[in-house]
Amino acid sequence: MARIESPRSQRNRTRIAQVAARLIAEHGLADWSMAKRKACRELGLGDRESLPGNDEIEQALRDYNSLFRAAAHAKDLRRKRRSALRWMEGLTKWNPVLVGAVAAGWATEHSEVRVELEADDAKSVELALINAGIDYSPAQAGQVTPDQLLVGRGADAVRLVILTAQQRRNRPRRDEDQRMTLTELRSVLDAVVSSGEA
Repeated sequence: MARIESPRSQRNRTRIAQVAARLIAEHGLADWSMAKRKACRELGLGDRESLPGNDEIEQALRDYNSLFRAAAHAKDLRRKRRSALRWMEGLTKWNPVLVGAVAAGWATEHSEVRVELEADDAKSVELALINAGIDYSPAQAGQVTPDQLLVGRGADAVRLVILTAQQRRNRPRRDEDQRMTLTELRSVLDAVVSSGEA
């Protein structure tokens, strides 16, 4: 049986989510657990406070972006999505999918662009990058599973996450709304252009 939260506890969860979202958006905190704990301290709340879930943080980030940086957020999101599109078009052999914050639309200026590729062997992707003369670096020198590569520089940097077909099939269901195929990404960007927002 689910625990019923008091109105005070629900209000505090909302406040924590809002402050955590601000910390993530303004300071680029990548560790959301840390952002939630910092938010509690900033609000003067105790350690035993019920913390918001990541879905509540995502909604708070959407709210933050629309309230405090609507124009800048739209511009950043388009730029990140265009960067993803360029890489995805060059990597079609591995069924690229844009994943995470940029796909879901709540990305901050600090959010990285993540493109998921499907390959039985990450070395085949690396070899293709080498043959195309593209500089890349492994993410965290082999400590990360699945294999990840960083390509591009600065604002156009992209993290390539290389999964086997089985790993891709076994992903959590909640990730469904944070994924865009190449066709879906083109469609979203075309819609922005046709609406005159580009």
